[in-house]
Amino acid sequence: MLAGSKRLIIALTGPMASGKNAVSDILEKEGFLCIDADTLVHKAIENKKNDILEAFSSAAGQKKISLVLPDGSINRRSLGSLVFSSPELLTRQELIIHPEVDRIINEYIDENPEKSIVVNATVLYKTPVIKRCSFILYITAPAITRFFRVLQRDSLPILQIFNRFFAQKNIFAKYRSLNADMYIVRNFGSRNSLKKKILNILQGYLCSQGYNDGTK
Repeated sequence: MLAGSKRLIIALTGPMASGKNAVSDILEKEGFLCIDADTLVHKAIENKKNDILEAFSSAAGQKKISLVLPDGSINRRSLGSLVFSSPELLTRQELIIHPEVDRIINEYIDENPEKSIVVNATVLYKTPVIKRCSFILYITAPAITRFFRVLQRDSLPILQIFNRFFAQKNIFAKYRSLNADMYIVRNFGSRNSLKKKILNILQGYLCSQGYNDGTK
């Protein structure tokens, strides 16, 4: 098992619908613990519910958007449609949510000191926990492929898809600017092809660190 060779913390990232979840599934089968940042964002939003409502109720009211569901929780889809419509609103949300997400991820890593971990997140470069990662695994795919994946998977309005794609247009440059080890995976083939690429990268990285077939 590659994950047992050496403790790794991998930043798994890339634009929306590039195939990060598929890679996460592959790595989980190799023994990694996988942290889905989207799930953590949901938790962070609820943890910071009062701050969210204070920061966005006025803007939501102007657009006649309801941010609260009947059960009292935050309507994440409505919040998403609001913040992705404006760079200023998106930044405002990130200032509230990202520190909480960073805290939760660090807590999870510290609670599992013997496990290799994958952090699946699009904008992990905005959080300090990126510095704890062994390397960055950047997954990409053609924009048209990603567009139709989102249509089939999320049923989002086309304008929201374009807004989210636009908001992520510079993420590759952001990760490149970190000057960290980064491996780029172009995901436009079969699942088996994707798995082979991922395992080759893992083996290559371990060998580059002086490990050979799980031993040093």
